[in-house]
Amino acid sequence: MSEHIEYEARTVRPYAVTGGRVRSARSDLPLEALVEAMPGAVTSQGLPPEKRAILQHAASNYISVAELSALLHLPLGVIRILVSDLADQQFVRVHTSQPVEVNTGESPALSLSVLESVLNGISAL
Repeated sequence: MSEHIEYEARTVRPYAVTGGRVRSARSDLPLEALVEAMPGAVTSQGLPPEKRAILQHAASNYISVAELSALLHLPLGVIRILVSDLADQQFVRVHTSQPVEVNTGESPALSLSVLESVLNGISAL
């Protein structure tokens, strides 16, 4: 069934999938944002095939916005709008990484993401 949905998603022009919208309230979702389907969302009726496909992929495990774009063969902007719509309808929950402020004794405080980047760079040496 998912192959059929993916095929349908590829045959519709992106502007038709989003209803002509190019932005949504959350259309700036990062590529690495993880999408989680809420319980019972997969069995929802009346959703277009692209949204059903997103729910099916997100039902078994967290999946990133970038992965959804690749799997459904849809542009990233389209996926961001569709995921935003599903989040607004409470069919999915979107998990994004928010930098955690860490007080290092210096002013201003460094974010945890900066410290992790430095650690990763040192580890790569």
